[in-house]
Amino acid sequence: MRESYGDWCLVAGAAEGLGEAWSRALARKGMSLILADHREAPMTELAKRLEADHGIGTKCIALDLGDEDSVERMMKIVMEKDCRLMVYNAAYSRVKKFAENEREDLDRYVAVNVRTPIRLVHRFVRLHSGNPEQRKGIILMSSLAGLWGTRLLAPYGASKAFNLVLAEALHHELRPGNFDVMACVAGATATPAYLETRPRRGRIGPRVMEPLQVTEQALRRLGRRAAFIPGRGNRLNYFLMTRILSRKTTAGLFNRVIKGMYPET
Repeated sequence: MRESYGDWCLVAGAAEGLGEAWSRALARKGMSLILADHREAPMTELAKRLEADHGIGTKCIALDLGDEDSVERMMKIVMEKDCRLMVYNAAYSRVKKFAENEREDLDRYVAVNVRTPIRLVHRFVRLHSGNPEQRKGIILMSSLAGLWGTRLLAPYGASKAFNLVLAEALHHELRPGNFDVMACVAGATATPAYLETRPRRGRIGPRVMEPLQVTEQALRRLGRRAAFIPGRGNRLNYFLMTRILSRKTTAGLFNRVIKGMYPET
């Protein structure tokens, strides 16, 4: 990783769950880390552990990724460290009916899941486009929820679809400039946010992956795929649902699974 992308990586949304797993996976490969998150205490503690365990450098930025100035604050450190690899992991997510969202919820979906990542990627690409001989990397977190419209996840799924299409488009557009761009399309993952929703396990349902499995598998595909779905079972399901079943049938199946997971919502 360091030979390809230099010494530093930015992880936006780094304090827990998949963000912590991205940080751990990258630290294992010797990458020093710029960590950005609004949860300052767990982020700082994570940075200390990674420094002690892996001998890397860290820089913590305590900020709300929905704020207008969040991109400028992250890019300032990116430029100072000559950081050429970034992971946008942060996401706002709630499991509830669409009409039960308040305007503040909808604005936050747009700010955290759409506005900040597209602005950050834009700034990152402009910064590094003048050095085509250097390799750069961008990973955007997407979700299987962004592949089919699913009840209770409408704004979240729509925002994850946005990140998938953005990454796929830039994978092809930026390749001549030596950018590796990939969407990590994760399924159900045992993060604190997912477990707090208390999903029920029925006869059919997603196989829950550990966060570190997701991130380590994805890092091995960076530079090779426009989009990668971690988990053999998830990839098999995707194959069956896109090659065998119709979109209507697949969407219906997904919605039955979600209804079974959250029957009281």
